[in-house]
Amino acid sequence: MHGGGRRRELLILPGASRSRQYHRGIDTKAPSTSPQDTARRARVLTGYRPTGPLHIGHWFGNILNMRKLQDEHDAFFFIADWHMLTTDYDRTELLPERIRGLVLDWLAAGIDPAKATVYRQSDVPEVAELALLLGMITPLGWLERVPTYKERLRDLAERDIANYGLLGYPLLQTTDITIVKGELVPVGEDQVSHLEISREIVRRFNRLYGPVLVEPQPLLSESPLIPGSDGRKMSKSLDNFIGVSDEPDEITAKVRTFITDPKKIRLGDPGRPEICPIFTLQRLFSPPDHVAWIDANCRSGALGCVEDKLDLAGRIVEYYRPFRERRAELERTPEIVDEVLAEGAAKVRPVVEETMKAVRRAMNLA
Repeated sequence: MHGGGRRRELLILPGASRSRQYHRGIDTKAPSTSPQDTARRARVLTGYRPTGPLHIGHWFGNILNMRKLQDEHDAFFFIADWHMLTTDYDRTELLPERIRGLVLDWLAAGIDPAKATVYRQSDVPEVAELALLLGMITPLGWLERVPTYKERLRDLAERDIANYGLLGYPLLQTTDITIVKGELVPVGEDQVSHLEISREIVRRFNRLYGPVLVEPQPLLSESPLIPGSDGRKMSKSLDNFIGVSDEPDEITAKVRTFITDPKKIRLGDPGRPEICPIFTLQRLFSPPDHVAWIDANCRSGALGCVEDKLDLAGRIVEYYRPFRERRAELERTPEIVDEVLAEGAAKVRPVVEETMKAVRRAMNLA
C-alpha cells in the first residue's frame, strides 16, 4: 500500500477491512445498511464508455446528477469498457489508461465509492452470457429501428463501425441494467425512447419465461444541451469539447475557437445571445446579474465576442480549479483505482449471481 517509499495518509472506514481504504482527499462515509434504508431506496444505474476525459457536457449532463443520485438511491455506476469496443475495437491499447482516467475523474468530481457501487463492466463476465441469451429472443427489426445506430454511422462515417457490436448495443445496454436489477435509469426526455427497447426486451423475456427480470423505468432528469465549439452538441467524437481537466491555457485556447453570432463581426455590431454558444455557457458559469449584463451589452454591441470569450474562459478555469487540484492529489495515489474497482466488483457479484441463477433456471439452463 505504500510503494515507492512514499508515505501516504490513508483513511480506513469504520468497520472496514484493510482492503477498503481510501485516500483522505476523498470525502467518504460509511453507507447506511439498515433494512429501512435499503427498502426505501430504488436501485439506479448509469454508466460511461471510457472514450476519453470528461468534458463540460458530461459534467452538466450527468456528473452533477450522479452526485445527487448516490445520496438518494442505491446507485450503481459502471465503466462500460465493452461498450467502447463498438466504435473503438481497434484502439484497445488505450483502454487501461482511459479506464484509470475515468475513475480518477469520477472520484475527483465527488463520486463516492462508499455511497455508490463503482465497477467495471468487464469484471462481470456474466454480462456477456446474459447478452447472448437476450439476443436469442430479440427480433432483428427491433435493433435496426433504434435511431442511435444510424446516428453513430453518420457521425463516425470515417470509421468502419457497421458491426454487430454497434447494432447489438441495445442488448448490451439491457443486460447492464437487468443483471444488477436496475429499477431506474437516468435519461433526458429526448432519451426515453432509447430505454424503451430495453423495456420491450424485458417484457418479452418475462412473457416467455416468467417474471424474472426487473423492467427498468426512466428517471427523467434535466440535462441541458451543452454546445461545442462548432455549435453542435459537445462531443469527443466531434472534437468540439472542453475537458474539465484541461489546463487553464488549453481552456482559453478552446474557448477562443467557439463560433458566435455570424452577424456580429466586430465590436459595435449588435448580437443575438440566444443563438450564441458562448452565451449558453455563460449561463452555466456566471451569476444571473452578470448573465443579464452580457445579454444587454451583447445586444447593444458594447460587448465584443473576444472580450466575452476571455471572460468565460476565466470563469471556467476557476470553476474547475478544485476539481483539477483534487484530481492531481488522487494521481499521487495510483493504487486507488484498482482498489475502487476491486471493491465494486465484489459488491456487485452477489447481485449478478442471483440474477443469473434465476435466468438459467427460468430458461432450463441450470
